[in-house]
Amino acid sequence: MMGHVCLPVGMPAQEVEQLDMLVKERIRVEKGDSLYRHGEKLNALFALRLGSIKTQLEEQGGQVQITGFFLPGDIIGLDGMIEGAHSSTAVAMEDSEVCVVRLDEIDEISRYVPTLQHQIRRLMSKEIGRSHQVLLALGSMRSEQRLAAFLLNLSQRLSALGYSSTDFIMRMSREEIGNYLGLTLETVSRLFSRFAREGLIRVSQREVRILDLVALNELVGKPC
Repeated sequence: MMGHVCLPVGMPAQEVEQLDMLVKERIRVEKGDSLYRHGEKLNALFALRLGSIKTQLEEQGGQVQITGFFLPGDIIGLDGMIEGAHSSTAVAMEDSEVCVVRLDEIDEISRYVPTLQHQIRRLMSKEIGRSHQVLLALGSMRSEQRLAAFLLNLSQRLSALGYSSTDFIMRMSREEIGNYLGLTLETVSRLFSRFAREGLIRVSQREVRILDLVALNELVGKPC
């Protein structure tokens, strides 16, 4: 069901079904294409239905800084809600599909789906929290802690969507992970190999199996 994938958490089943009927517009984004670009007017939020999308900042000199990775069930575009314009560029990492919730329709849809406004506020709060976590990681964590925290965050997000928390395919490349975490490609590759040798994970190309969640949490410094 489209609504279930678009807004998977915290909505009553009957409202999810209602949303499924109300939100009809979908957009397909081919791999490498942009869903929206930095500075464009924000007129809709996008719920990722299929595929994966990254957001990034692009400097005039061509340098790119990845600011987020989005999976099915995530809402894209929340970072532009305050200014009314997109503060980043959203690029598909694979062929993807999004559900479109036009801003001028949110109030109307909320008449039939009362928890929609609350859901959007909750997701905005999570987006702010995620940004703070990234800043904390870049500012205070060692390289191995950054990668461990990234894997744990991915595990938790997939689990919340009903997928396996320990077996998944990395939609982003190691170079993209490094860009996001402030690490070189060589460092990310070395750490993946190290984690595999130490029995924390098993890696086969982009397939990852987490073997020791306790050890990853201890590496980051979180209680299990």
